[in-house]
Parts: sequence; structure tokens; C-alpha cells
Amino acid sequence: MSKYNVLIVGTGGREHALAWKVKQSQHVQNVFVAPGNAGTGVDATNVDIDPADHDAVIQFAKENNVGLVIVGPEAPLVAGLVDALTDAGLRAFGPSKAASELEGSKVFCKNLLRSADIPTADYRTFRNADDASRYIKDRFSEPTDPVNVVVKADGLAAGKGVVVCDTRSEALEAIDRIAARKEFGAAGKELIIEERLTGPEVSVLAITDGETIVTLPPAQDHKPANDGDTGPNTGGMGAYCPAPVLDEETLAKVESSILVPVVHAMKRSRRPFKGVLYAGLMLTPAGPKVLEFNVRFGDPECQPLLMRLKTDLVEVMQAVVDGKLEETGPLEFDPRPAICVVMASEGYPADYEKGHAITGIETADQMEDVKVFHAGTQRVDGEVVNTGGRVLGVTAMGDSISAAKLQAYKAVRKIRWQGAWCRKDISDKALVTADKA
Repeated sequence: MSKYNVLIVGTGGREHALAWKVKQSQHVQNVFVAPGNAGTGVDATNVDIDPADHDAVIQFAKENNVGLVIVGPEAPLVAGLVDALTDAGLRAFGPSKAASELEGSKVFCKNLLRSADIPTADYRTFRNADDASRYIKDRFSEPTDPVNVVVKADGLAAGKGVVVCDTRSEALEAIDRIAARKEFGAAGKELIIEERLTGPEVSVLAITDGETIVTLPPAQDHKPANDGDTGPNTGGMGAYCPAPVLDEETLAKVESSILVPVVHAMKRSRRPFKGVLYAGLMLTPAGPKVLEFNVRFGDPECQPLLMRLKTDLVEVMQAVVDGKLEETGPLEFDPRPAICVVMASEGYPADYEKGHAITGIETADQMEDVKVFHAGTQRVDGEVVNTGGRVLGVTAMGDSISAAKLQAYKAVRKIRWQGAWCRKDISDKALVTADKA
């Protein structure tokens, strides 16, 4: 059997998890990551290429026997990297630029959901701050009036362009930040104001070739910075898989009323979707409703998902590229749950200091059923230092969610750098769900 090389594009914990899992494939010789981080530099080979430089990515792939390029983050997908690779005759896993608009534009996504009659929150779209502010002022007369709305930037904002508002003043401040002060840049050229849904959140990811859909075990992310789901939104402070809050019956409903209709709607709109389809859902009293769609593996949901995956991931991805996903059998997962705890830099998600040396990663990695996935790290003068807000994703499996949590936090305690912190309650929602059951 001839082997080939795989190139993974990106720098985060998702890309480290992908590199770690892809390296286990019987079809793969070498794994390259562009540009990678300190962890991918150990489990794979980093290459100093900017994902925005499509020509450089293509040139490297052609010169290094790359049989598959996996594009990890949303930004290069939305920028059309998969299209450029495909046009150059290379095999790439991920949705096209047109299909990636499902994440790249919340306005496009909400309009598609409405046209396909897929359950989601009621919403209004606005092109400027004045119209959006007038809408809030007309509906709510007093600054302290409860409003229960969510204000969202239309474009990509690294998971931070969503503001949950309790009062009129908070809604107006969110509109000002997004659409007037342009805190998130071009992402704020349009914005959405939608009703605030209530209920537990859950992430359901599926792999699809545009025809066949393979749904993965549900996961639950923790977006707010602090324990008890308080504090500002982040890119994700931890995740666990599976999520017991979503039973088999409800998961089947998610497939039939959300995943299948959106894949069909994308095909009808001549934007066939091939890759990872990520549905962020709220389990409301009226049933599951879509909060957002992403067009790639979630980060940190990817880490516990891939920790549990036993099936050869490369074979699945190649089947997606070939449009032959229906020919693959059911995916096999370790029955044990997995938990990822994100360790972050002091100050995140606001300003934070970089360049502090990290110790204890190797010790934690040597623990049973533990893998430390790097995100915001680099190797400088022989030392691993923090270079991002979310630095490490300490991931562990156990015979139960409680056991996985205990193992993950034991590993966390072995890792140190100046200002390191994490949430202490990752997976507690699952334990509450299990107690109620």
C-alpha cells in the first residue's frame, strides 16, 4: 500500500488534534502543519506558511507528495482556500468558499434557515448602527427594561461577535461596539438582533459529502469565560463528549429537522456542502433550534471527539472528497467519555501577556488516557511559551464523565506558567444531567 503525505492548515488545538489523529492512519507517511504550534511540531512537522497565501500552500503541497490537504479554521475556508487547492488539481477536505458562507455570514445563514423552515430564533437584520438602535429604542422605552435579545456581528469574529443582552442599555452598547466602533472590523458591516432562546446548548457535528450525512456523537462546549457560565464569551473554555443532555430520540430529530434540510438547502442554492457541518443548538421547550452553523470541527469540541474516534479519519475524509461517504461503514468510537479543559493566558478573552515559559506538559502527556493539545504555543530557544489566549487543551478519557474530569484536572495541575488559568467546572453540566436521569 503506497502512503502519501497530509498537510493540515491552521495553528490551533483543533489542528493539533487533527495532526495527532491523522498520523495514526495506515495511509499516511508524513503529516505537515502550516504554520502549526509547539505541539504540532512534536507530533508532526511544522511548515512556515501563511494560510492566507494560497499560492504558497499549493506550491508546498505539489512539491511534497501531499495526497490530502485538510483546512482546519474557518477563515481560510471562507477565503476560498479549498477552491484554490481543487482548481490546482489537489485533493482538499473542507467546504468551498460559497458553502463556507454558512459560517462566514450569519445573515446568509439565518435567511437560509428561514427559507428551509429550519427551527431557529426569530431575528431582524440591519446594515447600520442607527437603524438597529432605533429598533431597540422603539421596542423598549426604559434603559433598564429587560430585553432578552442577542446581538450578532454578521461576519467572522473569532467566536466573540455575539453579545447576549439583558437590558436595553446592554443591547445599545453591543450595537455600538459591533456596527459603530467596528470592534470586530468588517464582521460588523451587518448585524443581527434575534430573540434570546433558553435551554441547554449542545453541539452536533456531522461529516457530509453533500449527499450522505454521518452524525458524530454530540458534544457540549463552554463559551463563557468563568465558572457557572458567567463572564464574557470566549472561543471555548472546554468541552466534553458525548453530551447526555441529547438523547437518541432528540438526536434523530436534529438529523431529520436540521441537518438533512440544511444539506438539501445548500444543494438547492448551488452551494453543495462537503466537509464538517457543525450545528450549535439550543434545546428549547419547543424542541431543538439552531443558534449558528460552523463549517469545520469545533475547537475545543474536536479534541474530545477525536480522542474517542477509532475509525481511520483519513479514510473518511477521502470518501468525502470522492463523494463516496455512503460506502463507509459506521464510525467507531471508544465508549468512554472524553473531556477537554482549556488552559488560558491571564486576561483572556481581553488583553493578555505572551512569552511565558510553560512547564509540565510532558509530565501531563505521560499520564494514562491523557493528551495535551497545543493551541496558542510556540517553541522559543528550546522552551514552549504561550503565544495566544487559549493556550492548551488538556484532554482525558475515563470510564465515566466524573472519572474523565478527575483525570483531566489532575493533568491540568501538573502544568504551570505565569498567569495560567482555567474553568474548574468543565463537564459539570453532564453530571447534573446524569443525576436528573
